[in-house]
Amino acid sequence: MVFALGLGGQLVGVTHECDYPAGARGLPVLVKPALPLEQMSQAEIDVAVAARLREGRSLYEIDEDLLRALAPDLILAQDLCQVCAPSGNELSRALTHLPHQPEVLWMTPRTLSGVRENIRALGQATAREAAAACLLADWDRRLAAVAARGAGLARRPRVFCMEWLDPIYCAGHWAPEMVRLAGGHDGLGREGGDSVRVAFQEVIDFAPEVLILMPCGFALPQALEQARLVTQYPGWRDLPAVVAGEVYVVDANAYFARPGPRLVEGAELLGHILAGGSWSGPADALARVDLSAG
Repeated sequence: MVFALGLGGQLVGVTHECDYPAGARGLPVLVKPALPLEQMSQAEIDVAVAARLREGRSLYEIDEDLLRALAPDLILAQDLCQVCAPSGNELSRALTHLPHQPEVLWMTPRTLSGVRENIRALGQATAREAAAACLLADWDRRLAAVAARGAGLARRPRVFCMEWLDPIYCAGHWAPEMVRLAGGHDGLGREGGDSVRVAFQEVIDFAPEVLILMPCGFALPQALEQARLVTQYPGWRDLPAVVAGEVYVVDANAYFARPGPRLVEGAELLGHILAGGSWSGPADALARVDLSAG
């Protein structure tokens, strides 16, 4: 959002996850995970995260000394998901030690309209209202095109977006809305709500015709490495999507998990999957995979 509004030159610090666009890389990192995520399996991450949350312990560490040295005037923060980034408690503690209290713009979007409001609010807070209006106009035009194409489908296929593979979590917040705009129906997703754990029997009962693996926090190469985890579930090979070869792995980090401008590209990607046609986006955005074998 910051770079899309032409504010990249004013950005003084980032989190460990801030890798897009290229200008965000190399800036001082103020936030790091408390867990060695790169050394853990998905199942281990799920257990460790649940344990820390149950104990009231944070999943992230904020470099308070660096924050004090950078002395920002505006902090962009989220209070939507404790698993995704530092939430209110961590930041509030860090702010108590600052001599100068910066403005904090809290972003808690649960829908595409919520993300739109965040972009608009950032434009207001930084005197970039015109840039925000231009960005949102393009957003609306492109989403309308996705919706029009989706409305033209002969039928709405059953789609299941899997936000975590071991154990299985459905997609929440804006992802099921994006599926709906693209012409599909994610009956297991929680539009506007939190992602939750789903029993595989529920997946069998829903019988998805299209499966989209979008593990949160994973770019496409890492997601592809994890994809075969789903073949462990009894009955996997009998799912209509697996039988028909309609299983896709996508770059969740870029186009689905992060509430920012690139969600419109995620919607366009879903439109490509459901309505066909050539994909004009990045080659590393998605891959169609054969997971019919163990």
